[in-house]
Amino acid sequence: MAVTALAPISWGTTYAVTTEFLPADRPLFTGLIRALPAGLVLLAVARKLPSGVWWWKAAALGALNIGAFFPLLFLSAYRLPGGLAAVVGSVGPLFVAGLAALLLGERPTVRTILTGIAAALGVSLVVLKATGALDVIGIAAALAATASMSAGTVLTKRWGRPEGVGPLALTGWQLTAGGLLIAPLALLVEGAPPALDGRAIGGYLYLALANTVLAYWIWFRGIGRLAATQVTFLGPLSPLTAAVVGWTALGQSLGPVQLAGMAVAFAATVAGQLGPRTKLRERPEASPAVAPVQSAGSTGSTLAVTPGQSTPPASAPTRTPA
Repeated sequence: MAVTALAPISWGTTYAVTTEFLPADRPLFTGLIRALPAGLVLLAVARKLPSGVWWWKAAALGALNIGAFFPLLFLSAYRLPGGLAAVVGSVGPLFVAGLAALLLGERPTVRTILTGIAAALGVSLVVLKATGALDVIGIAAALAATASMSAGTVLTKRWGRPEGVGPLALTGWQLTAGGLLIAPLALLVEGAPPALDGRAIGGYLYLALANTVLAYWIWFRGIGRLAATQVTFLGPLSPLTAAVVGWTALGQSLGPVQLAGMAVAFAATVAGQLGPRTKLRERPEASPAVAPVQSAGSTGSTLAVTPGQSTPPASAPTRTPA
């Protein structure tokens, strides 16, 4: 849990880096630089490409977690007042709870629902300052971004990983697929890349390496080891980190209301980790009802095993639920 929490904490520094180091009004280019180079680096390190059904699964996960999420997130941030985009995004735990009930059989409890509401309320107190007319397109984009990331989180948990593939390769597949999806959109909307100075290059290197390669690898690794709702309840750490960075590094103020909101959101994050824990293993790929799990060399479903675990002997087939 502590390691997985480093991912949203890292993402909380994105706002400060973007405003202080990067060219203005280039959200799609920034999303492209975050995703595609990082994905290509991970592909070179992992030296493993998808095979079979994992070509379309990797493309689907890359579109949900990266390719659609980044542009929708930036669009909502540009069109909504103040931190309203972050407030809409903070309902992610409720989205994930509903999807996990449908796809993973993780039935939401009353505590999960109340904790999700408390997390959204706490984030609202921290970041929601501006007033004004609400933008329908911005609200729709924020909700779509939250739904996209939530669906990607749940499907990543449901599909697990193919046998012999680690989190590093899976992260590289998704970042590359998402970056390729963003590239033509960035070219059509924003035109040619901007001129970059040393300060901007440093900012982009930080976003690509620490904020994306390392953070997303940690995130997808955590999805494989924790319940989907546990992972998503770490999300409020991102706006909380952004508020702390703004206070310590950018001279922004934190009043009593913001401090109270931080306490509520942090308490909800901790409470979200207290639910039933899953075993430290990936979900096997979807298999037919009452079908045996076959060995790695045969056709059909195989069981994805995390480091430190062994594959069940082929002579002792295991039956899995639908």
